[in-house]
Amino acid sequence: MATDKGLEEIAEGQIESNYDETIDSFDAMNLKPELLRGVYAYGFERPSAIQQRAIMPVIKGHDVIAQAQSGTGKTATFSISVLQKLDPNVKQCQALILAPTRELAQQIQKVVVAIGDFMNVECHACIGGTSVRDDMKALQEGPQVVVGTPGRVQDMIQRRFLKTDDMKMFVLDEADEMLSATQVVLLSATMPQDVLEVTTKFMRDPVRILVKKAELTLEGIKQFFIAVEKEDWKLDTLSDLYETVTITQAVIFCNTRRKVDWLTDKLTARDFTVSAMHGDMDQGQRDLIMKEFRSGSSRVLIATDLLARGIDVQQVSLVINYDLPANRENYIHRIGRGGRFGRKGVAINFVTAEDVRMMREIEQFYSTQIEEMPMNVADLI
Repeated sequence: MATDKGLEEIAEGQIESNYDETIDSFDAMNLKPELLRGVYAYGFERPSAIQQRAIMPVIKGHDVIAQAQSGTGKTATFSISVLQKLDPNVKQCQALILAPTRELAQQIQKVVVAIGDFMNVECHACIGGTSVRDDMKALQEGPQVVVGTPGRVQDMIQRRFLKTDDMKMFVLDEADEMLSATQVVLLSATMPQDVLEVTTKFMRDPVRILVKKAELTLEGIKQFFIAVEKEDWKLDTLSDLYETVTITQAVIFCNTRRKVDWLTDKLTARDFTVSAMHGDMDQGQRDLIMKEFRSGSSRVLIATDLLARGIDVQQVSLVINYDLPANRENYIHRIGRGGRFGRKGVAINFVTAEDVRMMREIEQFYSTQIEEMPMNVADLI
């Protein structure tokens, strides 16, 4: 059952920290030497705010809910914790990490493999769109860490190829409705009411960590809006912006798959080079599009919110919300694309009269200000 305090937090849609200990260096965390070597080799110098607070309670075995802005190092937080706790000599799944999309699961796998590079540890991505036979073969070899999407993971558990007998940890990235009797670690940039309600059902007196408002900001990301009188005029507005600004790399977000396809066709017809990605595409297409975008051979990607959660594209300097997100929680996931880990970025929101209320809600929710786009926006990107 939820405590009174927990119910208050559900009503507010934001958790309150009940754990104040911080450790401001990786050396002081008493990590395994080969893991510490991997952390530094990955490029980390000191822990981020969420890492200073969340790694140790996870390692100590607490159930944990952690909330922090996109791009603050949540993936590395649970990756380091998982690698510290598992036994490399036991060739069985000891940690299961669930993610909402295939792309995010693959990215998490890369982080775990990279940080665990000096440990004798295997990490398998168990995701849809890949060969079931390959999954079965890989799981029989006993990877200590399995990262996956819910559908394929459930399938492998039901087929008894993914055995949970030795599982010590369950990590839910981008929190969703999942139940488990094992230690639960839950991380997200936002904690909507429905997610917090779910946590009361399957977490046992969890340690709660919130990187407070001073840190939970959109700092470093310049946010602007362009007032567009009619929805139909957005396309011309985008074309004008395209010709005004030299775009290194940009992501343009639309709210529906149909709109993504429509906008892609319209821009292509105007001789603009763009790529598109949404959930109706098969896995091979999505992988190819992301590979081209990451390599820089594709510079502008039009996408739905599928891309907004956790896909780290380092070079993105500009995010355009062709449509404002349907819910305010998705705003930080979209905009976080432009300034991860302190990198600067610019976000431009196309706003019709119908969108003004949502924009004001977003400003209030994130204690931020979205200003009208200045004439010299090209100098800021």
